[in-house]
Amino acid sequence: MIPSAPPDLVTPQLRNLVTAILNTPKYRHISPELLHRIGRDELKKRPRHKEAVKGVKSKLHQIGGAYLDSNPKYGRLLTQLQASGDRPVACRSIMRQHSSTRERLPILDRFYSTVFADLPPIHSVLDIASGFNPLARAWMPLAPRASYTAYDIYGDMMPFLQAAMRLMVDEEDGANQTAVQQDIISRPPTKKAELALILKTLPVLAMVDETAVSRLLDTIQADYLLITFPVRSLGGRQKGMVQNYDRLFKNWMNGRGWSHKRYLFDGELAFLVKKDVLEVTVTGHTDSIYPKPHAP
Repeated sequence: MIPSAPPDLVTPQLRNLVTAILNTPKYRHISPELLHRIGRDELKKRPRHKEAVKGVKSKLHQIGGAYLDSNPKYGRLLTQLQASGDRPVACRSIMRQHSSTRERLPILDRFYSTVFADLPPIHSVLDIASGFNPLARAWMPLAPRASYTAYDIYGDMMPFLQAAMRLMVDEEDGANQTAVQQDIISRPPTKKAELALILKTLPVLAMVDETAVSRLLDTIQADYLLITFPVRSLGGRQKGMVQNYDRLFKNWMNGRGWSHKRYLFDGELAFLVKKDVLEVTVTGHTDSIYPKPHAP
């Protein structure tokens, strides 16, 4: 059962607003938990129902609606994947229907190989606000029998992703591939893993709740975080985005003492973060350095 909001916090006005959004084709499968959070905030600013509906839809478009080309037909997509004689080619085709994964396709072959070269063997992954990224699992050089857990706000997307991931692994490993509908702003995942993928997600969270980024970073129980940012907007403009996200990342890391390595790919800025500190003393100063990967 997916939590929505404590009954004492659900006013008739909020209930009507959430119902109106869930009755729209585009957002009928969105997390009710997220809808209650956004709806409550919008009603504080726009008490009139019509204006609040418009405000919630605008926020949902920024969070997720802008990234999906249309309402995907997940049954057809799964059939397409099952029937394909070349699963990687089929996965590439499906990933084109989500802008975040579509933008990564030109660098997909080197994106994960480059980052994973700086990691020890990874046996467990959390994919935060995953979109269609779990379909890129075949490009990740994970350890044998690795578990993979994806989180997103679309209830109809998650059964498809779970079934798709299980097609990519041996039958005995299928139970380790799971997809969960969850509002990661209200409830950041607490499941332990060796690597958390947080791809192009933090700026979106910050738009909804300015405290969400710090809460997520501090709650996630992963040894490594792969945090990325888009280099270009959805419209294709750069607008100094690298410099802006370099600054934001530095601010979000400030005071945490975590080590990291920076990568700049065509279209994506990435940081591999290790949630501990390795310190060396050089001429009286203590500096944090990025730890080398463990030996296999």
